[in-house]
Amino acid sequence: MTILNRVTHLLNRLLVFFGGLFLVGMIVLTCANITSRAVWEPILGTFELMGYFGAVVTASALAYTQLNRGHIAVNVLIHRFSKKTQRRLNAFNNAVCTVFFAMIAWQMALKAHGFMKTGEVSETLRVIFYPFTYLVAAGCAVMALVFLTDLVQAVRTRNGAAK
Repeated sequence: MTILNRVTHLLNRLLVFFGGLFLVGMIVLTCANITSRAVWEPILGTFELMGYFGAVVTASALAYTQLNRGHIAVNVLIHRFSKKTQRRLNAFNNAVCTVFFAMIAWQMALKAHGFMKTGEVSETLRVIFYPFTYLVAAGCAVMALVFLTDLVQAVRTRNGAAK
Protein backbone atom coordinates (compact mmCIF):
# COMPACT_ATOMS: atom_id res chain seq x y z
CA MET A 1 0.00 0.00 0.00
CA THR A 2 1.48 3.33 -1.02
CA ILE A 3 1.87 6.33 1.25
CA LEU A 4 -0.85 8.13 -0.72
CA ASN A 5 -3.19 5.22 -0.10
CA ARG A 6 -2.41 5.21 3.63
CA VAL A 7 -2.96 8.95 3.95
CA THR A 8 -6.22 8.69 2.03
CA HIS A 9 -7.51 5.91 4.28
CA LEU A 10 -6.40 7.72 7.45
CA LEU A 11 -8.10 10.98 6.45
CA ASN A 12 -11.17 9.05 5.39
CA ARG A 13 -11.43 7.36 8.80
CA LEU A 14 -11.10 10.75 10.49
CA LEU A 15 -13.87 12.23 8.35
CA VAL A 16 -16.12 9.22 8.91
CA PHE A 17 -15.61 9.66 12.66
CA PHE A 18 -16.62 13.33 12.52
CA GLY A 19 -19.51 12.53 10.20
CA GLY A 20 -20.68 9.89 12.66
CA LEU A 21 -20.56 12.38 15.52
CA PHE A 22 -22.66 14.84 13.56
CA LEU A 23 -25.07 12.07 12.57
CA VAL A 24 -25.50 11.12 16.23
CA GLY A 25 -26.06 14.82 16.94
CA MET A 26 -28.78 14.89 14.29
CA ILE A 27 -30.47 11.84 15.83
CA VAL A 28 -30.33 13.27 19.35
CA LEU A 29 -31.57 16.66 18.17
CA THR A 30 -34.44 15.09 16.23
CA CYS A 31 -35.52 12.94 19.19
CA ALA A 32 -35.23 15.87 21.59
CA ASN A 33 -37.23 18.09 19.24
CA ILE A 34 -40.00 15.48 18.86
CA THR A 35 -40.16 14.98 22.62
CA SER A 36 -40.14 18.68 23.41
CA ARG A 37 -42.74 19.36 20.70
CA ALA A 38 -45.09 16.84 22.34
CA VAL A 39 -44.51 18.15 25.86
CA TRP A 40 -43.59 21.86 25.56
CA GLU A 41 -42.49 23.76 22.50
CA PRO A 42 -40.14 22.68 19.70
CA ILE A 43 -36.42 23.39 20.07
CA LEU A 44 -35.52 26.69 18.49
CA GLY A 45 -33.18 26.40 15.50
CA THR A 46 -33.60 22.67 14.91
CA PHE A 47 -34.14 23.14 11.19
CA GLU A 48 -31.05 25.34 10.97
CA LEU A 49 -28.80 22.90 12.84
CA MET A 50 -30.09 19.93 10.86
CA GLY A 51 -29.03 21.70 7.67
CA TYR A 52 -25.50 22.33 8.93
CA PHE A 53 -25.13 18.85 10.42
CA GLY A 54 -26.54 17.27 7.26
CA ALA A 55 -24.03 19.10 5.09
CA VAL A 56 -21.15 17.83 7.25
CA VAL A 57 -22.50 14.26 7.28
CA THR A 58 -22.92 14.25 3.50
CA ALA A 59 -19.50 15.75 2.78
CA SER A 60 -17.76 13.39 5.17
CA ALA A 61 -19.44 10.36 3.58
CA LEU A 62 -18.40 11.17 0.01
CA ALA A 63 -14.88 9.76 0.19
CA TYR A 64 -15.94 6.70 2.19
CA THR A 65 -18.55 5.85 -0.40
CA GLN A 66 -16.05 6.30 -3.23
CA LEU A 67 -13.46 4.12 -1.51
CA ASN A 68 -16.05 1.36 -1.16
CA ARG A 69 -17.35 1.90 -4.70
CA GLY A 70 -20.80 2.70 -3.38
CA HIS A 71 -21.64 5.49 -5.82
CA ILE A 72 -23.94 4.70 -8.72
CA ALA A 73 -22.09 3.98 -11.95
CA VAL A 74 -23.76 3.36 -15.29
CA ASN A 75 -21.39 1.22 -17.34
CA VAL A 76 -23.66 0.10 -20.18
CA LEU A 77 -21.62 1.89 -22.83
CA ILE A 78 -18.20 1.48 -21.19
CA HIS A 79 -18.39 -2.34 -21.14
CA ARG A 80 -18.62 -2.37 -24.94
CA PHE A 81 -15.10 -0.93 -25.24
CA SER A 82 -11.83 -2.84 -25.02
CA LYS A 83 -10.12 -3.21 -21.62
CA LYS A 84 -7.45 -0.74 -22.69
CA THR A 85 -10.07 1.89 -23.62
CA GLN A 86 -11.96 1.20 -20.38
CA ARG A 87 -8.78 1.84 -18.35
CA ARG A 88 -8.10 5.06 -20.26
CA LEU A 89 -11.65 6.30 -19.74
CA ASN A 90 -11.44 5.38 -16.07
CA ALA A 91 -8.16 7.29 -15.72
CA PHE A 92 -9.67 10.29 -17.55
CA ASN A 93 -12.74 10.20 -15.31
CA ASN A 94 -10.54 10.05 -12.19
CA ALA A 95 -8.49 13.01 -13.44
CA VAL A 96 -11.58 15.12 -14.14
CA CYS A 97 -13.15 14.22 -10.79
CA THR A 98 -9.90 14.99 -8.95
CA VAL A 99 -9.80 18.48 -10.47
CA PHE A 100 -13.53 19.00 -9.91
CA PHE A 101 -13.50 18.10 -6.21
CA ALA A 102 -10.22 19.95 -5.62
CA MET A 103 -11.82 23.08 -7.06
CA ILE A 104 -14.91 22.62 -4.89
CA ALA A 105 -12.72 22.16 -1.79
CA TRP A 106 -10.68 25.24 -2.68
CA GLN A 107 -13.76 27.41 -3.25
CA MET A 108 -15.44 26.12 -0.07
CA ALA A 109 -12.28 26.90 1.91
CA LEU A 110 -12.23 30.42 0.45
CA LYS A 111 -15.91 30.82 1.38
CA ALA A 112 -15.21 29.56 4.92
CA HIS A 113 -12.30 31.96 5.25
CA GLY A 114 -14.59 34.80 4.15
CA PHE A 115 -17.18 33.75 6.74
CA MET A 116 -14.47 33.67 9.39
CA LYS A 117 -13.17 37.13 8.48
CA THR A 118 -16.61 38.73 8.42
CA GLY A 119 -17.92 36.88 11.47
CA GLU A 120 -20.98 35.65 9.56
CA VAL A 121 -23.52 33.89 11.78
CA SER A 122 -26.83 32.13 11.23
CA GLU A 123 -30.07 34.03 11.54
CA THR A 124 -31.90 32.12 14.26
CA LEU A 125 -29.26 30.75 16.62
CA ARG A 126 -26.39 33.08 15.70
CA VAL A 127 -24.15 30.04 15.05
CA ILE A 128 -20.90 30.77 13.21
CA PHE A 129 -20.83 29.36 9.66
CA TYR A 130 -17.17 28.80 9.00
CA PRO A 131 -16.50 25.58 10.98
CA PHE A 132 -19.23 23.77 9.05
CA THR A 133 -17.99 25.21 5.77
CA TYR A 134 -14.42 24.13 6.51
CA LEU A 135 -15.65 20.60 7.29
CA VAL A 136 -17.48 20.46 3.97
CA ALA A 137 -14.31 21.69 2.24
CA ALA A 138 -12.32 18.96 4.02
CA GLY A 139 -14.79 16.34 2.83
CA CYS A 140 -14.43 17.51 -0.76
CA ALA A 141 -10.63 17.65 -0.43
CA VAL A 142 -10.49 14.05 0.77
CA MET A 143 -12.81 13.08 -2.08
CA ALA A 144 -10.35 14.68 -4.50
CA LEU A 145 -7.56 12.74 -2.80
CA VAL A 146 -9.47 9.47 -3.26
CA PHE A 147 -9.86 10.21 -6.97
CA LEU A 148 -6.17 11.11 -7.19
CA THR A 149 -5.30 7.80 -5.54
CA ASP A 150 -7.53 5.99 -8.03
CA LEU A 151 -5.88 7.88 -10.88
CA VAL A 152 -2.39 6.94 -9.71
CA GLN A 153 -3.47 3.31 -9.39
CA ALA A 154 -5.00 3.35 -12.87
CA VAL A 155 -1.83 4.82 -14.40
CA ARG A 156 0.43 2.38 -12.50
CA THR A 157 -1.73 -0.56 -13.58
CA ARG A 158 -1.70 0.58 -17.20
CA ASN A 159 2.08 0.88 -17.14
CA GLY A 160 2.41 -2.61 -15.67
CA ALA A 161 3.79 -1.42 -12.30
CA ALA A 162 1.01 -2.98 -10.25
CA LYS A 163 -1.58 -5.53 -11.23
